[in-house]
Amino acid sequence: MSDSPQYLTSSETTSLNLPFSEGVRVGNMLYLSGVIGNIPGQKQLVSGGIEAETKQTMENIKRILKRHGSSINQLVSCKIMLADMKEWNAINEVYLTYFPKDRLPARSALGASGLALNARVEIECIATI
Repeated sequence: MSDSPQYLTSSETTSLNLPFSEGVRVGNMLYLSGVIGNIPGQKQLVSGGIEAETKQTMENIKRILKRHGSSINQLVSCKIMLADMKEWNAINEVYLTYFPKDRLPARSALGASGLALNARVEIECIATI
């Protein structure tokens, strides 16, 4: 296993011409770029409010992890960026459904003055492979 970084992408993200890799693998660690609740392969957020956007964000994360040899059960850390900290509880309600209570990743959260595509939430993760 090489410790040299592998810059990972997929047709889902390369078709969007974004200026970053979907993730970077170094050894058995996978570092994901921030993920938002966009419709896969499109620069369009799902409709339905913060809950729908958070759910789509988590589904996008699951798909990216699987594509690169990991899973949501192998997440070790997540950083949540919120457009409005008042939506913290609504985001948590959805986020927590993805994990058993005894296997929660380390996590931090911060308020942001703006996110890509005017998203309400963006989540950046680190996982093992």
